[in-house]
Amino acid sequence: MNKEGHVLNAVLLGIGLGYVLEPAGDVATLRTIAEVTIPVTLGALFPDVDTAFGRHRKTLHNFLVLGVFLAYPFVFDNLQFVWLGVLTHYILDLAGSKRGLALLYPWDREFRLPMGVSTSSDYASLVTLLITGFELLIAGSLVFYAPSYVPQELIEHGTTALGA
Repeated sequence: MNKEGHVLNAVLLGIGLGYVLEPAGDVATLRTIAEVTIPVTLGALFPDVDTAFGRHRKTLHNFLVLGVFLAYPFVFDNLQFVWLGVLTHYILDLAGSKRGLALLYPWDREFRLPMGVSTSSDYASLVTLLITGFELLIAGSLVFYAPSYVPQELIEHGTTALGA
């Protein structure tokens, strides 16, 4: 996926997730959208920093990097939504291209999906929008339905770790 696709996905995901988390449609919703969209967009752009050093789609496109960003909200109480941008970057690179990712880097084996479109394809933007819609369906399901299946003490710890 190209940079424009990553940014489009992150901005739409941030807006949609802002409404999922704060559906009132008032100033609190706008605040939540801003709180989510900027970190998700920064996270979505971060993995491609490896084009300036290291090996692209290897050095910063792996589970170790994702794990570091997942741990940040719990260890340092910041970067709450950046991990989501990193994760969606990986998803778009897997589904929105024909090349794979070295998810277990430094092991060089690249994993890829059996389908994918090239970044120059006329369908690249459509694939981005479809993936974004699917991600929002998953996020909405987690926010609205998962709490009934998760012990309350985990929910309380998770909301403080996520800054909610």
